[in-house]
Amino acid sequence: MADLKERIARRCAKEFKDGDFVNLGIGLPTMVANYIPSDISVTLHSENGFAGLGGAPEPGKEDVDITNAGGGYVTAIDRVNFFDSATSFGLVRGGHLATTVLGAMQVAENGDLANWIVPGQKVAGMGGAMDLVVGARRCIVAMLHTQKGSHKILEKCTLPLTAPTCVDLIVTEMGVMEVTPEGLVVKELHPDYTKEDIQAATGCKLIFSPDLKPMEEA
Repeated sequence: MADLKERIARRCAKEFKDGDFVNLGIGLPTMVANYIPSDISVTLHSENGFAGLGGAPEPGKEDVDITNAGGGYVTAIDRVNFFDSATSFGLVRGGHLATTVLGAMQVAENGDLANWIVPGQKVAGMGGAMDLVVGARRCIVAMLHTQKGSHKILEKCTLPLTAPTCVDLIVTEMGVMEVTPEGLVVKELHPDYTKEDIQAATGCKLIFSPDLKPMEEA
């Protein structure tokens, strides 16, 4: 499981460009900070109040004052800037983020996102997700392709939505899929899987790009 999540995080990190201002959501997306390519400069935002998020600290070197929005220990780069929640969400709502990377419970083929609640279960709340998906110019979902064998990519979400038609790209351990007006297009397929495998694990019809490539990990 950890290896699959690392694969997803590594692939997501390849989506950034030099100079990007990027938000990483809680859970799997926070792992992306560990794999930012060394030849680009990316500023990572955490909605609990800082820009300049770094990767995970070495064991025993955690700083109790530096945590991400999910409460996990992280590091901060030299040019870090700490600020209050009003400033943090002003950056989000002001359209300053190039990309947000979020986890999901369900994604629909048209880009609808459900990632905050399962009715009847206790949850901490939506957090900043509803602001991030409309404030960032691009939304990438990073998640495992299925949940205990159940489809997470569907024709329509069955859980309460975070926001409609907000997802641009989905990255799972099986491949990379782009949301388009024609449907969900598989751009990259991991060599561990076949077209039949990824289609069987998906609850909607997939379109395979004529330029389909092996999923990149490094």
